[in-house]
Amino acid sequence: MTVFRIGIIGLGKITEDQHLPVIARNSAFELVAVSSQRGITVDGVPTFRAPADMYQAMPDLDAVAVCTPPQVRHVFAREALAAGKHVLLEKPPAATISELDDLAAFAAEQGRVLFTTWHSQYNAAVAHARDLLARQTVRRMAITWKEDVRRWHPGQKWIWSAGGFGVFDPGINALSIVTEIMPAPVFVRKAALTYPENCDAPIAASLEFATSGSFDSLTAEFDWRQTGPQTWDIAIETGEGTELRLSNGGAKLEVNGVLDVERPPHEYEDIYIRFAGLLRDNRSLVDDAPLRLVADSFLIGRRLTTEPFYD
Repeated sequence: MTVFRIGIIGLGKITEDQHLPVIARNSAFELVAVSSQRGITVDGVPTFRAPADMYQAMPDLDAVAVCTPPQVRHVFAREALAAGKHVLLEKPPAATISELDDLAAFAAEQGRVLFTTWHSQYNAAVAHARDLLARQTVRRMAITWKEDVRRWHPGQKWIWSAGGFGVFDPGINALSIVTEIMPAPVFVRKAALTYPENCDAPIAASLEFATSGSFDSLTAEFDWRQTGPQTWDIAIETGEGTELRLSNGGAKLEVNGVLDVERPPHEYEDIYIRFAGLLRDNRSLVDDAPLRLVADSFLIGRRLTTEPFYD
């Protein structure tokens, strides 16, 4: 079996929590280098301040996982593609749609694999929900995605800067599930984004969606101020009388009040299994639908202001 030599660019929380341990357990990959502008190291793995130095020192590197903040992801991904490396992009894949379009076109030009990783889509419950809804008409949908930013993003100042996504950093996970399971495309019809008066990214958002068909209510509520139990739920009712509830970020599915699928989170394991398959096939997988919904929310959203946020 081919073993792909992989490097990681950006050593933040998601890298430490997911990418490093998952790569270590996947026999299709060997972590051979990391790049950290802050000089963070991984035991037994060469560390480079700049990706260019990594590519020069390790010309046989096959691929990189780009796990930087989204504001700089395009620069590092394009540099990797130009160096002949395949690229896995942590979500969100770029700060703008134009940047992602450019990366997709450049990857094709270079003959390299580009993989956008929407981790919440890699749940068995999400796949089953998609299959159940495939031949039904969604009448109502209510997304409730509320969590404590101090718990999940402590000290991450970049997330409050322009291009840092704010509450859409977790909210885009819900949108990635919706774009995966809905039997028809959804569009943002209204949006209200609430910004702390000292931040350039929202702490809460209320969205209304539409589809090309008939519906009663399609909404989303994102909020980063919820302490205690965290809420990551999507409730759906169809015209055929089916009621679905995805909870725990997509790990659990109930159908008409009865547990249908529940599996412990295995998202990043499945992401790297998928990446290995894409590398063997030399095939890219670029999904921009969740990013488009976020961009549309910023494009048409009303701006509301709330009290300052201090971490």
